Amino acid sequence: MSIKTDKNHLPGWMKVPLPHGTDYSKVRNLILENGLNTICSSGNCPNKGECWSAGTATFMILGDLCTRNCRFCYVKALMPDPPDPGEPEKVARSIYLLKLKHCVITSVARDDLEDGGAAHWAHTIRKIRELNPGITMETLIPDFNNDRALLDIILRERPEVISHNIETVERISPRIRSLATYEKSLQVLSYLAQSGVIAKSGFMLGLGEKETEVLQTMHDLRDAGVKVLTIGQYLPPSELHAKLEEYVKPEVFKKYRDLGLEMGFRYVESGPLVRSSYHAERHVHL
Repeated sequence: MSIKTDKNHLPGWMKVPLPHGTDYSKVRNLILENGLNTICSSGNCPNKGECWSAGTATFMILGDLCTRNCRFCYVKALMPDPPDPGEPEKVARSIYLLKLKHCVITSVARDDLEDGGAAHWAHTIRKIRELNPGITMETLIPDFNNDRALLDIILRERPEVISHNIETVERISPRIRSLATYEKSLQVLSYLAQSGVIAKSGFMLGLGEKETEVLQTMHDLRDAGVKVLTIGQYLPPSELHAKLEEYVKPEVFKKYRDLGLEMGFRYVESGPLVRSSYHAERHVHL
């Protein structure tokens, strides 16, 4: 089902063409000119070329420094600066200039803020809709420590999709996640799903998980009310991060996709290069 990790040899299915094209350059320049953060860059996403060439990007608000220190994540873990009050306007205007019909917004964890950044989130969502009437939106949120009052601040803005990633199977979760827990993430997702929005989650393969654990995670997410699932290959940001145990073959990802659809997920994006916001524009149409 998988192959042994070889740090000096990347499997052919993990290789992507170098980004290019006028649309890619347009998105890149717009992001640089406005001083915006994207998870495409901060997370070193392998699909950046494909998405930017298609004129899409996942915007990351509340800075590019995270208060948590997860052992799988590319985003730097340092004490962040105060939120930029002009950021919601800049993000909304960039989306307008890109002529997007669907956008994805995510953020770092901001445990240093009393509300975890929830008010900034709400302001950003409102500003995006103000400048982009008719746009649909996915918000990929942190767990807000499962504070229902803070989750309600996001829910009141009614983004079409709210995503929160469980990241890995239950056994491995304590080893690679900081503050977040497997059970807490399930509770957050269940609360989101009960509100009536489309709940979405995702996790990585290649950290040493067993097939039975993957299937249990999928069942747990489905029982929590999650309707959209993403499964992708873990790639370590550096030698200081969690060790890569294996590259998982494309046929294994396809197997999990088929099983997920049989379980009742409405959409399952499962593949070596899949990341949270991959093909996100499709997930709003349930």
